[in-house]
Amino acid sequence: MTEGPTSRSGGRAVALISIVTPAYNESANLPILYKRIVQTLQQLECSWEWIVVDDHSWDATFDVIRGIAATDSRVHGLRLARNSGSHLAVSCGLKASQGQCAVILAADLQDPPETIADLMAKWRGGAQIVWAVRARREGVKTHMIMFGRLYYWIMRRIIGMKEMPAAGADFFLIDRSVVDVFRHFRESNISILALFTWMGFRQEQILYVKQARLHGTSGWNLTKMLKLVVDSITSFSYVPIRLMSYTGFVIGTTGLLCAIFAAVRLILGYSIAAWMILLSALLVLSGVQIVFMGVLGEYLWRTLDEARRRPRFIIEDTTPEFERLARDGEFLS
Repeated sequence: MTEGPTSRSGGRAVALISIVTPAYNESANLPILYKRIVQTLQQLECSWEWIVVDDHSWDATFDVIRGIAATDSRVHGLRLARNSGSHLAVSCGLKASQGQCAVILAADLQDPPETIADLMAKWRGGAQIVWAVRARREGVKTHMIMFGRLYYWIMRRIIGMKEMPAAGADFFLIDRSVVDVFRHFRESNISILALFTWMGFRQEQILYVKQARLHGTSGWNLTKMLKLVVDSITSFSYVPIRLMSYTGFVIGTTGLLCAIFAAVRLILGYSIAAWMILLSALLVLSGVQIVFMGVLGEYLWRTLDEARRRPRFIIEDTTPEFERLARDGEFLS
């Protein structure tokens, strides 16, 4: 067992750093990434472990991981039985991690491991989640950048996660306390970025340049991007359901106004077209139906919210007499 972080001149003495890397068909990049991690962490003079989660690659990714692990006991490999996506791969790696902090680092060499030093500096200063925010992205197609901006705009402006980095961040550091809380979550369809943003704690940011991929091609395609959008919205917001109710209300109100207008014309002795009566009835009935669907959606949302079994609240710190209860998870209910 490793010792916990201790205070030293207002900072933290590092016992162990966990680096978690999801990998899919990254056999050419992993040896290079390993060398750069070793060089970086030697300069930081700290203990570390590298957990690489092979997301059921079809190339020699896991053979490469096994070969590195055979020469360095600090390297550990896990292989998923099926391709589950990078977010679940990260979840798997975090639940296996033992460090006093964990760094999520992709295997494609776009996120330079040398940036870990800057993440650590913020962590030593007291931050519990440190995002490496992209100041610039190299070698990325324009439509991918635009889609990313749209996604983060939706999450910040529509879903309400204003703390989420506007330019996005999939390279970050989290404190042991955050990892321990994360282990209580059991969700399968989840956005890691959105979940850690939602959890709170003390969050800070650094800027870095996301580099072009060295080898291979990205497995991030339109289907996976759309799934991430759906997972993020349905996991953290009832906005679509409310939008349904509001739309039904507007349609129904419009139909009612049309009916009133038609009735007034009849009272005043004017003739009205048959299609206006039909349209009014159709709008009113459609509006009522959509509102009712929205009401049902509200109940379904609350059922989904309960079925997730997320902790109802998260304890970040306690006074000494409650430390054992928080550690045993008795507050997380």
